[in-house]
Amino acid sequence: MFLDLFFPNRCLHCNRIIDAKLIVCGVCFEQIHFTHFDFSGENDLKKKCKLLFPVENAYALMKFEKENLSRKIIHELKYRSREIVGKILSEWTIERLNFGTDKPDLIVTVPLHPKKHKERGYNQLHLFANEIANYYRIPIDHDLVARNRYSKAQALRDKVQRLGKENTFSLTKDISGKHILLIDDVFTTGNTLATIAWELLFDESNKISILVMAVDE
Repeated sequence: MFLDLFFPNRCLHCNRIIDAKLIVCGVCFEQIHFTHFDFSGENDLKKKCKLLFPVENAYALMKFEKENLSRKIIHELKYRSREIVGKILSEWTIERLNFGTDKPDLIVTVPLHPKKHKERGYNQLHLFANEIANYYRIPIDHDLVARNRYSKAQALRDKVQRLGKENTFSLTKDISGKHILLIDDVFTTGNTLATIAWELLFDESNKISILVMAVDE
């Protein structure tokens, strides 16, 4: 109550005072570029994934355009210690995502290196993915994939450095015969998701689908 009075919650975009459970006001919400993708159909994210690895289905909640509100939202989640943004994004996703007959068997999240996890205090994907898993009643495993190398945020690295992904990830256990929904925050080059996908697809009985908060245009 004290914090709400002296430090009211404000819209990320226009700065007007809003309810503590929100991140943008109603007016600015209308400016968010949601993709309206069909999870089981053809869409731009699925086409991008197909160039890198075999994919069953793919869904992105928002478009990650330059100077777009979606960038501010995800920046708050990743770098401003506002983990609650992940829950809000999951609510927006649940309102729009329909698995139909292609509901995955297992949810897996892109891991942080333990050092980065300690620095940030949380993995920005966990609350988001947990809400998705609970709503759709899909088992989730945050520990199936391990990140073996510590690296700086991709936003601070050049394109050449991003390509050095060999041995970045490994599986902590064997898995087979599963349709896995792999979750990340933003699809940019797709290199991170591709590296993990090929680890999971080493067993050819597995299938991969992708869910991201935003896809870079």
